[in-house]
Amino acid sequence: MPVFKLCMKIIQKNLSSMMIYVAVFLAVSTLLSLNSSKVQEAGFSQEKTNIAFISEEDSPLIDGFQAELAKTASFVEVPDETEKLQDALFFRSVSYILRIPKGFTQSFMRGEDVRIEKTTVPNSVSNAYIDLNINQYFNTAALYVKTVPGITQEDLVRHLKADMEINTPVAMKADAQPDTDNGFSENYFNYLAYALSSVLVLGISAIMLVFNDRDLSRRNFCSPLSAGKINFQFILANLIFTVACWAVMVGFCFLLDYRNIMTRNTAYLVLNSFVFTLSMSGISFLIGNLLKERGAISAVCNVVSLGPCFISGVFVPQELLNSTVLKIASFTPTYWYVKANNQISSLSSFSFSSLSEVYVAMLIEAGFAVAFFAVSMVVGKKKRMSS
Repeated sequence: MPVFKLCMKIIQKNLSSMMIYVAVFLAVSTLLSLNSSKVQEAGFSQEKTNIAFISEEDSPLIDGFQAELAKTASFVEVPDETEKLQDALFFRSVSYILRIPKGFTQSFMRGEDVRIEKTTVPNSVSNAYIDLNINQYFNTAALYVKTVPGITQEDLVRHLKADMEINTPVAMKADAQPDTDNGFSENYFNYLAYALSSVLVLGISAIMLVFNDRDLSRRNFCSPLSAGKINFQFILANLIFTVACWAVMVGFCFLLDYRNIMTRNTAYLVLNSFVFTLSMSGISFLIGNLLKERGAISAVCNVVSLGPCFISGVFVPQELLNSTVLKIASFTPTYWYVKANNQISSLSSFSFSSLSEVYVAMLIEAGFAVAFFAVSMVVGKKKRMSS
């Protein structure tokens, strides 16, 4: 099988450059995937906000208020100097400065309209909780002052403490989650898109470039081998190379994440990666038929592999990408590959309705493969006719 052997020799000659992509992929994907496992929140707990509490008076009401505020805030000691307070906000030592003005308690107990001074970091979500707690405390206190004439500060603080202890329980509900952690597999297979596309473009394009050489092409068709046998050996070599690249990269996932290799999620991830491999093989055939110089392979490889990966969710999650970027990315098989991976990893039910979107994404990837192979055949036929 001389044509088959020639293809293997071409692949062997380019093996070193392809192994660079494989090695970088394995190193980066392993490190990133291990640190990117998804953690399911089991409950809700409110974090405390760092605030500076400055009171220009001392009274039972203010002491009770500070004790209640301590449940949702951490008090940071900051000197009562304008410059140091501003520095504390700027460097985020505190995000909220609360100042109780002198005479506040007496005015409040008389039912007068009084204000608490505050300085905050703009657009801080945590500060909203502090505002809510302050408003709740003093609105409730104002209601007691209005409806219970002559109430003392001590009695007011005691009633407020009892009222503030009533909390609303928070229950976090979520859809059923997979029994296993698919975070590693999801990230691994997403990163696989870059390395797999790079290796296929380098390998198949190199083979196509050699066989599209005018002199070699004429020599092949003058040989005793029939055109059918030449094409069979050529297709067989490329098929073996494609499947071998896919199997090697998927096999490393089984070694690194052996605990989850028997899950149905992983099985669908493997299937999706195989369909994606076919689409990238089609792109590689098309590139090989279009290129005329060997030096252009590396440049085109970087564009074809890196470009779609950046806009399709391989390196940056699709949830963080702009809608316009995602629309552009939807014209590449990488986008549908990553989208299917994300959906597969979150599946806990494998009914047809649950998998319908995954099947649609795979069909689109397969459609890309058919389209690229068809265009590649047309381009290749025109090249042979012109030669």
